[in-house]
Amino acid sequence: MKTELYIARRFAFRQRSSSKPTFIVLASIIGIAVGTAALILTLSIVKGFADSVERKLISFTSHLQVRQPDEQLFQESRYVISKIKADRNVRDAYPFIEKSFVMRSRMPDGDYRSKPVILRGMGELQRTSFLSKFLVGGKTVAETGGKEISLFAGKTLADNLGLGVGNKVLLVGLDNSSEGARIVSGNRSIIDLLSSLDLEIGTVRGIYETGLQEGFDETVVFCDLGTLQKRFSPMAISGYDADVKDITKLPATVKRLSDILGYPFYAYTVFERYANLFEWLKLQKNIMPLLIVTITIVAVFNIISTLLVLILEKTREIGMLCALGLEPGKISRIFMAQAFLISLAGIAAGNLLALFLTLFEQRVHLIRLPEKSYFIKYVALLLDPADYAIVSCSVMALTLLFAFIPARIASSLKPGTALGT
Repeated sequence: MKTELYIARRFAFRQRSSSKPTFIVLASIIGIAVGTAALILTLSIVKGFADSVERKLISFTSHLQVRQPDEQLFQESRYVISKIKADRNVRDAYPFIEKSFVMRSRMPDGDYRSKPVILRGMGELQRTSFLSKFLVGGKTVAETGGKEISLFAGKTLADNLGLGVGNKVLLVGLDNSSEGARIVSGNRSIIDLLSSLDLEIGTVRGIYETGLQEGFDETVVFCDLGTLQKRFSPMAISGYDADVKDITKLPATVKRLSDILGYPFYAYTVFERYANLFEWLKLQKNIMPLLIVTITIVAVFNIISTLLVLILEKTREIGMLCALGLEPGKISRIFMAQAFLISLAGIAAGNLLALFLTLFEQRVHLIRLPEKSYFIKYVALLLDPADYAIVSCSVMALTLLFAFIPARIASSLKPGTALGT
């Protein structure tokens, strides 16, 4: 094989005629390199986008939640939370409470604006951990001793209501009891109606921004768990949040907790809670095999055309080798070796180009995106060695597979015909 490899290297990378076959080889290497780099970058962008959005969704909430039917409030129980924490895959668990309000603010021009919001009460540790990642204004500390509720609003909501750090808002919430609903529907008196409403004053202590819009930054307002319980539902919670050690085992963990806690508790994952978004991300990943096949086919036809041109250029040399007694099988192996060397050079150059562009974009963030549409501010590229290996092996394997056709053509040339051209 050393002889065939030596001749293949001379054929491919040494100029032997005025028509410059080395330029043809260089063009083929560049084509393979660009195709390989484009495919790797495409996979990196698709995976990076999905990974960034997934991490944002998971950081916005917990890996799993434990609730009761109809999202009703219930009394916090040390026994229940100890059962959740006892699971081998649960890293931490903590209670939370959610309550729906209408937030009303006064604009600088004197006009009033209102938006429906979900007030989410969390413990200080969990709230501070979240705000430390996404806070864009104000501070993470909530003042719990005053008459007003300390609020942390999303930037989209703050923009819609004209809010800034330190602004006060009116929180209007309807009593969840059947009596409150009956009074509103019957509208018997304005006094009864007002008594059925939960009215509180809140102060915006901080503004966060995750890049997630509908159902997140424009809807959810964070506050202190103890404050919300004290004002509306003492010792009551909406459920328990829990984070796991191994997210790949999340479905099995949820099933175990549902079985252990039993009715009326049920558990569900973050993937089930935001199923529409995760299905959309899964659709993005499903196009990756099509991308691999498409760009690899382009590279394959590139190498086939290059080998056919080289065969035409080297027809006399092939005839001389046949006349000297070189077997057709060895002639075929020479051109297979050529395909291997050209493909190897193109793949190596493509990998280096993709790696350089990925590291450059990760550091500089040259390509920016509208966050309201894409949930991220810039193109996120995930540097995954598996992508480089899969693309390189796919291009090499298909190149050698289809290079067999021109290699057989070269081995079938007759010495007399080849020398006579």
